[in-house]
Amino acid sequence: MPSTLLWGAAGGIGKALTQQLTASGHMVVAVSRHPAEMKALTPHVIAADVTQPAQVSAAARMAAGMGAPFDLFIYAAGDIASLKTAEMTPADWNRILSANLTGAFLTAQASLPHLKADARLVFIGAVHERLRLPGLSAYAAAKAGLEAFAEVLRKETRLPVLVVRPGAVDTPFWKKVPFSMPKNALSPQTLAEKILTALEEDKTGMLDIG
Repeated sequence: MPSTLLWGAAGGIGKALTQQLTASGHMVVAVSRHPAEMKALTPHVIAADVTQPAQVSAAARMAAGMGAPFDLFIYAAGDIASLKTAEMTPADWNRILSANLTGAFLTAQASLPHLKADARLVFIGAVHERLRLPGLSAYAAAKAGLEAFAEVLRKETRLPVLVVRPGAVDTPFWKKVPFSMPKNALSPQTLAEKILTALEEDKTGMLDIG
């Protein structure tokens, strides 16, 4: 049975991925700040904040005891805020970068020793042209940094790395920004299906899904 280590599992995309993966026969270890929300989807649940190094390290060790070595690593955690640069505090900036970028580094670093030699790594990014809007400087910077990090990680590890850049997805993120959700926004379930299809097709690099 293939195994997946999924960080940020309780978000809209994380839950949909957990459902799709378990339905396709994967054993999923779901790591989240809200573990109670995941217990109906997988029995393998760990509580951790991806922005806290000690919690991430402890979670990776616990995960290893449940299903290592893992075939698949997924980073689906993130956060967003609509704040213009002149109004943003350092704490605001750090919160968004920590959730979208620093957490990706921490979880990848902690997970690498517990992955198979041919494991795949997936990071959830975002379509660039949908990001560079007033109020989204921290989010845009974090997602651009995520792509750069993923590319370097691929070169360092020689593992297949995929950064999925979805367009609009119908998740609670839209409640945090003053923009209307497009009528053609994908459901998290549809996005998860497309991600699994991309993995079956051995896609790597950057993949736009709209």
